[in-house]
Amino acid sequence: MAHPARRRAHWRSQLLGVCATAHSLAALAALLNPDRVAEAMGLFLVGVNGYSQFYAIYVGVRLATAGLALLASRRGDQPILGDLAALFILAQPLGRFVAAFAIGLPKGSLFLVCVAEVLAGLALLALRPRGNALFR
Repeated sequence: MAHPARRRAHWRSQLLGVCATAHSLAALAALLNPDRVAEAMGLFLVGVNGYSQFYAIYVGVRLATAGLALLASRRGDQPILGDLAALFILAQPLGRFVAAFAIGLPKGSLFLVCVAEVLAGLALLALRPRGNALFR
């Protein structure tokens, strides 16, 4: 049986790979059909600035998150990369939580996405290598 630290590293690496894939696919879907993705998220894109902002967030930030998660999955010796990926993933449901005070929780498929982001981000942090050093 593998050492517990190796199992944790393996599962964290696998989860980071899944997160990288999911964010890449979400970015690709937004790139290929921005109006449909925006509609599913409750957005209505208007003009150049609306589309530019949409692409910045739903393509650019998603691809950056995917790249960070992929890099972190390959560099298990630098757990800070996985921590940063987890924080990027958790930033989205955090923003939705803040918005919930003013307008309520997201509904439908976006609520499920939010739950998946929270679970993935917390799992990544829970699978962080144990030790006293914050940045190893």
